[in-house]
Amino acid sequence: MSRMGDTDISKPDDTTVGPSKLPYTFRALRHRNFRLFFAGQFISLTGTWMQSVAQSWLVYRMTGSVVLLGLIGFASQIPVFIFTPIGGATADRHNRHRILVLTQSAAMLLAFILAFLTLTDRVQIWHLFVIAVGFGIANAFDIPTRQAFAVDMVGKEDLINAIALNSSMFNGARIVGPAIAGILVAAVGEGWCFFGNAVSYVAVLSGLLLMKISPVVRPRAGSTISQIAEGFGYVIKAKPVLALLLLLGLVSLMGMPYAVLMPIFADQILGGGSSTLGFLMGASGTGALIAALALASRRNVLGLGKWVVFACAGFGVSIILFSLSRNFWLSAALLVPAGFAMMTQMSSSNTLIQAMIPDDLRGRVMSVYSMMFMGMAPLGALLAGTLAGYIGAPQTVALGGLVCVIAAIVFRLTTVGLRDEARAMIVSMQMTGGEPASKAFAQHPIDGPERLKTDQLSSGS
Repeated sequence: MSRMGDTDISKPDDTTVGPSKLPYTFRALRHRNFRLFFAGQFISLTGTWMQSVAQSWLVYRMTGSVVLLGLIGFASQIPVFIFTPIGGATADRHNRHRILVLTQSAAMLLAFILAFLTLTDRVQIWHLFVIAVGFGIANAFDIPTRQAFAVDMVGKEDLINAIALNSSMFNGARIVGPAIAGILVAAVGEGWCFFGNAVSYVAVLSGLLLMKISPVVRPRAGSTISQIAEGFGYVIKAKPVLALLLLLGLVSLMGMPYAVLMPIFADQILGGGSSTLGFLMGASGTGALIAALALASRRNVLGLGKWVVFACAGFGVSIILFSLSRNFWLSAALLVPAGFAMMTQMSSSNTLIQAMIPDDLRGRVMSVYSMMFMGMAPLGALLAGTLAGYIGAPQTVALGGLVCVIAAIVFRLTTVGLRDEARAMIVSMQMTGGEPASKAFAQHPIDGPERLKTDQLSSGS
């Protein structure tokens, strides 16, 4: 491999499966590099979800404090908000493949340390805070790089499908991981969940190292600070992108922290234990997986703007109803549409944004996306933990759901005028080689352009 920045996976590899041999839903898997990435990430993310559930239960078992649950969530994700712009600029300047190897290796080391401390009964709350910050810093570079890396593995033609399959992988792991964690925590304790997560990184690292690398030169004009400023400047000027990101950030701030309070619902509201927590998280993951597979079956971006609006409102309604339930099975059932709606908004927003942005800004724009989706979550976790301490967990979740519903309505009413600008941006990317838009026009030769104008981003996306 040549020096950092001069090699990467710049185009789909030659080892592919013919499109006719795979259902369209799994089209991106015809690329060997993506198959390696997909398999390794699924195993690794299963371990990540195991650790997430076990860590929440460990904090709650050690302290019984809802505020500390929120603070741990804050500590693990606030570095994403702070450092992700640097991570995005790094992804646009250097070898994305090598960055991912480094971030995944760092995360594996942190997981081993956490497992050792827990299994030897040495773990203390301050250890959890320090390790959470370490994971957050690694994620600040990993997340935008991974988002931008998708187009390097599959090309623009299969980008929409790759994004949706990545979401399905994430949520498939979200179902399996918490379920395993619930069983392991009850049987042998939290430490073995942390150890399992550490070992799971071997899979993703193996997949990354087995990938075939093609040469590419990434532009490095200007300083890192100037490139970060360029990325933010683009987002501010691109009103459809900005609108999508602001809505996503608000939902992450007010709605997503319901997951941080899940141990409270499992224990105090529903009278269960760690297995109850794992089942509830798995129910939410089931809904999200269904949504991701539905998005993977789409052939273009038509109508995704409406999906964003309805998903945001549907997520709010679902968690409001969840906050009112005192029955385990009803609560679990309500988390399925909540997970479905959450993933629909997130993945649809991701797809639309990636269809509108140029390649040379992809890492930086997706770093802003990461700030809104992941970076706002710690502020939400801190806010939710504090509010829950004063007004209770159910009331806090209901308030967040209400804000999501109102935000969806306001977004719909205030962004109708952005349709034409969004359409022009997608067409511009198509003219420079962006397949997602061209597919839409090819499949609707009569009403494709008009449908794109009136339907695709009717919500302003």
